Amino acid sequence: MCLAVPGKIINVTEEDELLRQGKIDFGSIVKNVSLVCVPDAAIGQYVLVHAGIAISVVDEAEAKRVFEYLDQMGELTELEMETS
Repeated sequence: MCLAVPGKIINVTEEDELLRQGKIDFGSIVKNVSLVCVPDAAIGQYVLVHAGIAISVVDEAEAKRVFEYLDQMGELTELEMETS
């Protein structure tokens, strides 16, 4: 199943608008993600990430609610396995 996972932006690099990337914190897992689709996203905001691309900005309460649902469904183990 393909899901978008919420994460918090902890760093942004803006070398080129088409290459804009960020470090995203998914709980205890940090990954580099493309921020091209969310050009106004900033450090401290939460984004939904699908296939390595942030697709939308969400508020903190929504991000936490989605993260809890994913944890209950057991979908977070897939994210953890990708970092191994």
